[in-house]
Amino acid sequence: MLSERRLRPVTTLRPRLDSAARAAIAARTEALFRQSGALIDGHFQLKSGRHSERYLEKFRVLQDPAVTGELCGLWAARYRDIDGSSTIDVVAGPTTGGIILAFETARQLGMRGIFAEEVAEADGSTRREFRRGFRIEPGERVLLVDDILTTGGSLLAMLPAVEAARGEIVGCHVLVDRSGGLATLTSPATGRFYPLSALWTLDVPTFQAGAGTCPRCADRTPLQVPGAAGAASRAEP
Repeated sequence: MLSERRLRPVTTLRPRLDSAARAAIAARTEALFRQSGALIDGHFQLKSGRHSERYLEKFRVLQDPAVTGELCGLWAARYRDIDGSSTIDVVAGPTTGGIILAFETARQLGMRGIFAEEVAEADGSTRREFRRGFRIEPGERVLLVDDILTTGGSLLAMLPAVEAARGEIVGCHVLVDRSGGLATLTSPATGRFYPLSALWTLDVPTFQAGAGTCPRCADRTPLQVPGAAGAASRAEP
């Protein structure tokens, strides 16, 4: 009985430690985004067409090698054996932010970092493809990484490319989850499920455009459309 009583607390200790570690990682990730000026308040049009009062400018974080290295180090630590050797073979990400993250994570683990590009089909649809001589060998253990998750589209499009090469996807990770808590990704090619995790989950409401649905449209806050050329401001009509 004594030994049984002594063992009982151990069964709940690990989940508590895991929860505390996740909370600490989330707090640190948020702090780094805020320190980098990457969390911006205003009136923004997202890729989906919906509007938001807050926007994450990921490249304000990714421009800093020290910050990027720290964040990627949180992923790399999960894929090392007790002797320090890696438990994966290659890190891959989608263009554009995923290139930086895949490279830095791979550098820390001592392996290849590759990326998949968006390719247009004749019917107007798109897919992700490993080009430029990048290859995944059958059976290679692949870690997928990306920056901001909203719908999961970029990572979802990578799954068939890895599966077609017969790579083994061991995990999918993002810096920030804005999806509302997406826990898995389902391959559009095979229907297989893959676990998904984020360093930080950010709950930011989005709105349909228009004064009747978006508070910032209603008060005529100038709309910003973030993109590769920067955030261009324009007044809401």
